[in-house]
Amino acid sequence: MAVISKKIPAPDKVEIKTALLSVFDKTGIVELARALSERGVRLLSTGGTYKAIAAAGLAVTDVSEITGFPEIMDGRVKTLHPTVHGGLLAIRDDSEHQEAMKKHGIEGIDLAVINLYPFEEVRAADGDYPTTVENIDIGGPAMIRASAKNHAYVTILTDPEDYAEFKEQLSADDGKTAYAFRQRMAAKAYARTAAYDAMISNWFAEALAIDTPRHRVIGGVLKEEMRYGENPHQKAAFYATGEKRPGVSTAVLLQGKQLSYNNINDTDAAYELVAEFLPEKAPACAIIKHANPCGVATGSSLLEAYQRALACDSVSAFGGIIALNRILDAETAEEIVKLFTEVIIAPDVTEEAKAIVARKPNLRLLSAGGLPDPRAPGLTAKTVSGGLLVQNRDNGMVEDLELKVVTKRVPTAQELDDMKFAFKVGKHVKSNAVVYAKDGQTAGIGAGQMSRVDSARIAALKAEEAAKALGLPAPMTQGSAVASEAFLPFADGLLSMIAAGATAVIQPGGSMRDQEVIDAANEHGVAMVFTGMRHFRH
Repeated sequence: MAVISKKIPAPDKVEIKTALLSVFDKTGIVELARALSERGVRLLSTGGTYKAIAAAGLAVTDVSEITGFPEIMDGRVKTLHPTVHGGLLAIRDDSEHQEAMKKHGIEGIDLAVINLYPFEEVRAADGDYPTTVENIDIGGPAMIRASAKNHAYVTILTDPEDYAEFKEQLSADDGKTAYAFRQRMAAKAYARTAAYDAMISNWFAEALAIDTPRHRVIGGVLKEEMRYGENPHQKAAFYATGEKRPGVSTAVLLQGKQLSYNNINDTDAAYELVAEFLPEKAPACAIIKHANPCGVATGSSLLEAYQRALACDSVSAFGGIIALNRILDAETAEEIVKLFTEVIIAPDVTEEAKAIVARKPNLRLLSAGGLPDPRAPGLTAKTVSGGLLVQNRDNGMVEDLELKVVTKRVPTAQELDDMKFAFKVGKHVKSNAVVYAKDGQTAGIGAGQMSRVDSARIAALKAEEAAKALGLPAPMTQGSAVASEAFLPFADGLLSMIAAGATAVIQPGGSMRDQEVIDAANEHGVAMVFTGMRHFRH
């Protein structure tokens, strides 16, 4: 037997005699009420839930009849009453509690079925401030927490998905619930109110422009359990925060195996990158491996964008993630399925393309329903030992920056376009990042090195290997623009880029040795611009 306060043992089985039903989401509530009524359970209810149950021809008592107080203030006050909360919180085996119940005419409530006002949906729909505030539930969370605290005697249901298991409990135990079940439902209830309050507190911080609130909580709803995490010995699950940002959390899996932990991480990285390129300007494709791009390109068609992205590093692309900024068409799908690929994600997929991808039953195909806005605000978080690192999403866009030419030679229009392209890609490459680009196509990518010089050299080496594979007379880095996502601390990195054939460089600037780097660029006739914005990505 478990032990509760005052050392009173919690009963294993508790019979459901009285139930309080008060829900916004009425999925399955009438069926549940009917099952309870057939067992002789007394039903208490409020507002719209009361009307739905009564309309079904079931005997139900309005809460106002037991409180002796009407629902007031547009429903803001209806269950916040000692008769309700005493019925939920009373310890049935405590003589003092029993005496208080008798004295004040309080009857025990054995089951509470509660879900909350749709604050998350209103916020996601960008409701105005008063509307959003009005959809903050007060009575619901209070009843949920009270019921969950007293789970020794009270069963709390907050999710319609649990109704079926609850009814099985009643059938198996002659109208009773087991303590282990009540414990699980209580744990779920507290998690629900915690996530709800987290959403509200984060909305307030956003609405009031409070960047660093005293308390920061990030909540989520279980979307799916993973077979394992980054490695087979790690357990993992995917939680949706409720943010309606098109991407892996909102996407529909049209076919293929369940996404793994690594699939989700890499697919998110791929889709966020390809969204940098507006579909109305040009089709774009990004191919990701281990959260880093191995090829990114635009083209005159989606097929050409894919082929150009693949050409950058076709070896690394094997088993990668392919993200597209336009609807996946049959022509592009026909080409993609020739390569072993883990995931394809696009805003949508034509029926013809679905049929083509279906030839590869294990290939995961995702329709995201739209592209994320790269300029939209938001939060990102990562855990460290004993804490969370939380920051605003990196929504800086090179098009919004005032670029400063710092060399004698001004970049050509083509060089400037390629600089911007490379800098966009570099924003999504693990630091230290160096990206060569030419004619809207990555020519070489160096990622995640401790030395920026090494990143430049690796990117150039990748370009040489790609040239050999394609039978090109010279690497695509010849005559390219190159981006460094952070400043060049010494001239050695620049010299490596020039040795690879780059003729124009884009970087944030801000190093103590900026002039040394600028002088080296001038000496070699290279154009250089500073952005004033860094894009570290760790």
